[in-house]
Amino acid sequence: MGSVQKIDGMNYAPESEGVKHVAVKNSEFRFSAVGLDHGHIYGQTNGLLEAGGALVSVYDTDNEKVKKYIEKYPGVKIAASQDEIIDDPSIQMITSSIRPDKRACLGIRVMRSGKDFFVDKPGMLTHSEIELVRAACEETGKRYFIYFAERIHVESAMYAQKLIKEGAVGRVIHVDILAPHRLSAETRPAWHWNIQQAGGILNDIGSHQFEQFLTFTSANSAVIGSARLANYNTKDHPGFFDFGDCTLIADNGATGFARLDWFTPKGLGAWGDGRVFIIGTEGTIEIRKYLDVGVSNQGDIVYLVNKDGELRIQTRGKMGFAFFADMIRDCIHRTDTAMSQRHILESMRLAVEAQETAQIIDVK
Repeated sequence: MGSVQKIDGMNYAPESEGVKHVAVKNSEFRFSAVGLDHGHIYGQTNGLLEAGGALVSVYDTDNEKVKKYIEKYPGVKIAASQDEIIDDPSIQMITSSIRPDKRACLGIRVMRSGKDFFVDKPGMLTHSEIELVRAACEETGKRYFIYFAERIHVESAMYAQKLIKEGAVGRVIHVDILAPHRLSAETRPAWHWNIQQAGGILNDIGSHQFEQFLTFTSANSAVIGSARLANYNTKDHPGFFDFGDCTLIADNGATGFARLDWFTPKGLGAWGDGRVFIIGTEGTIEIRKYLDVGVSNQGDIVYLVNKDGELRIQTRGKMGFAFFADMIRDCIHRTDTAMSQRHILESMRLAVEAQETAQIIDVK
C-alpha cells in the first residue's frame, strides 16, 4: 500500500497484496456509493470491488468529491440525486461515508428500499439511533454493516484472530488496544470538531476497539467499567476531545482496555502506531498493525509467544480481506457469516455508552 495511505488516516484505503477473496463475478452483485464525506469510502469501495462487486453509480452533493471518486473509479455513473440510486431496484447494496449524524437515517431508508447498507464507522451516534436501526433490520430483513477497518482491513489483526481460533494462546482473558491517530487538523472538515455531528473520540475511533474486543474475546456483549475524556491540546475547538480511554468487562469474564488519542507525532511513518496486546491462558499475541516502529515501515507484524517458543510473523499478503467476500455472500444468500448484526449493534452500543458516560478530565 502507498505511503500516502499510511500517513493519512482519513484516506487510508488498503488493497490486497497477496491472497484475494472473490465472492462473485459478472456483475452478480451491484452496489453504489452515496455520501463521500469521509475518505474511508475508498477503503469500503476497494474491498467490495476486490470481492467481485460491480460499482454502478455514485452521488454526493459535493461535485469535487464526486470528481475525485470517479478519477479513482473510472466509468462509474454519476447519479443526479440520492433518490435515483435508492430507487434503482437493480442495486443490491449502498455503501456510504456520509457525515456520521446522517448515517442511521440514510441506512434505514436504504434498507426499506430493499437494499443492504455498508457504512463507515461510527454507524450510529445515539442509543435511539441504534434501536431505530435494530428495528429496521428486523422489519426489512436487510443488513446494516459497518466498516470496522481496524480489524477487517488489517491482515495482522485477521491473522491474530486465526491464531486465537486455532487455540494458539488458549482462552483469551484480556485485551489491551492502543489506537493513536494523526489529527491532521488542517485537512479535517468542520463537522469533525462537532461532537453532535461526528460522535466524539470514544464513539468514533472507539467503535473500532470495542468491535475488536468482542471479536478477540469471543464475547457476545460487555459492560463499560470506566471511561474518560480530555481535551489536552485542541483548545481552539471547545467540546472536542483529543484523548479517551475505557475499560471493559465481557459477558464471559474477559477484561479489556482501550486508549484513543489524536497525538501521533509528525515524524511517525504512519497515521498511528496501532497495537493490540492479547493475553491468553496459554500464550500472548501482540499485533503491530501499520509499522514496526524504529525497525520497519512495513506493518502487519504479529508476535506470538506460547509453549512452542517466540515467533515474529510477517502477515502481509498471507490473509487478504475475507470480510468483503463473506459480506457479499451474506447479502446474496441471506446468511450471517461476515459479522452478525447483533455483534455490530453491540459494538456501537458500547461506543455510545462509553462516550455518554465518560468522566471529563478537568485539564488545567
